[in-house]
Amino acid sequence: MSDTERVAIVTGAAGGIGRALVGGLLGAGLRVAAVDRAADGLASLAENARERQQGANLLTIESDLARDEAASEIVMAVRARFGAIDILVNNAGVGQATIRADNRERPIKFWEVTPQEWRLFVAVHNNAPMALSRAVVHDMMRRGWGRIVNVTTSLGTMIREGSPTYGPSKAALEAFSAIMAKDLAGTGVTVNVLVPGGVTNTLMVPLEAGYDRGEMIQPEVMAPPLVWLVSEAAAEVTGRRFLAVHWDPKLPSAEAAEKAGAPIAWTSIATMPIEPPRRS
Repeated sequence: MSDTERVAIVTGAAGGIGRALVGGLLGAGLRVAAVDRAADGLASLAENARERQQGANLLTIESDLARDEAASEIVMAVRARFGAIDILVNNAGVGQATIRADNRERPIKFWEVTPQEWRLFVAVHNNAPMALSRAVVHDMMRRGWGRIVNVTTSLGTMIREGSPTYGPSKAALEAFSAIMAKDLAGTGVTVNVLVPGGVTNTLMVPLEAGYDRGEMIQPEVMAPPLVWLVSEAAAEVTGRRFLAVHWDPKLPSAEAAEKAGAPIAWTSIATMPIEPPRRS
């Protein structure tokens, strides 16, 4: 199968980073299921695809990933339209502004977070990627080909003051990604992490934050590394995290990946726990 015949699911697809990821995949000729709970954003995405003569390759699915049934419903809809699923991009995110728009001026303390807010971040950043990955990975392994790309966040953001829900839940997804890559070693299914590399011009960063939007990282930088990661050229690349802001499109893709990539998570400083000898 050629790269352009592949089928991808992208969550959080209606705006910001997700919209850029969908645009990059459609531009590369792939078929894409764009998942989001924002109906207006999905309608805009579909209209844009039709204008670019890409409408036949796009399926929009309105779904709330915080629902337990969402993953199975999404996978069923994609298989009904496109058949086998080759690529999963877990991009959907919930920002700290969901709790308080001026959270950068007034950092949120962990004791201010309600149980309901905590569950929302875990549901979208952890439960949904786990459920979607489990739903598609067995078919990927049977075919000996698959790509899972998880969008986490900068490592510093995971422990940033005022980020008691976003940071820990994204750190959990980062650690999960490292384990997924190990579990799938040798199967033909790769798992990698892709992040912008800094504060990005999306609605997740409210206007109240006060940044010059033009000076922020633009979502479009995410598309070139994603298109390469899901291609046949990246078949041997797994367990890596890529900072899109460091991806140089002027370089050959393999060189750009070397410049922008590093091992997933905090491998360089991780030490395994001391274990006693096993009894025979």
